[in-house]
Amino acid sequence: MEETTLNNDIHVKLTERFGERVTAVSEPYGLLTFVTYKDVVINVLSYLKEELKFNFLTDITAVHYPGKDHGIAVVYHLHNMVEKVRIRVKVFISEQNPTIPTATTVWKGANWMERETYDLFGVKFEGHPDLRRILNMDDLGVHPMLKQYPLEDPNRVDKKDEFFGR
Repeated sequence: MEETTLNNDIHVKLTERFGERVTAVSEPYGLLTFVTYKDVVINVLSYLKEELKFNFLTDITAVHYPGKDHGIAVVYHLHNMVEKVRIRVKVFISEQNPTIPTATTVWKGANWMERETYDLFGVKFEGHPDLRRILNMDDLGVHPMLKQYPLEDPNRVDKKDEFFGR
């Protein structure tokens, strides 16, 4: 079956099951992508796994959009190995209260992916069995992938215009 036909079938089934809780459907580079909400994300992920056979959780990560109402997007990449199709699921959450239910209830392998996303972006996965830092020191105090600090050190002397005749 052709990729676009598969994506259309998946889109139709998701819309029939979840209605307006599945939005912003697109296909960048042939990858079916849609947005859902944190109150139904576990139901959507379970449906994708059990009914549509997306049995492999490839990745969980996040994207920080500073200054936007939906400050952080939690992104799930799933793979249906039988039909050879991939899908991307996005859930936008508040930067002030970055919480979302854990996907470890659907895939045990989500454990370390969620820990990494917590460590780097500060997303708290509610119900996670062991949510703690995995890459950084426990007392770091910041989440390095959040764009909350200047990109360059303002005290660097090698960047001063006066040294370059400007």
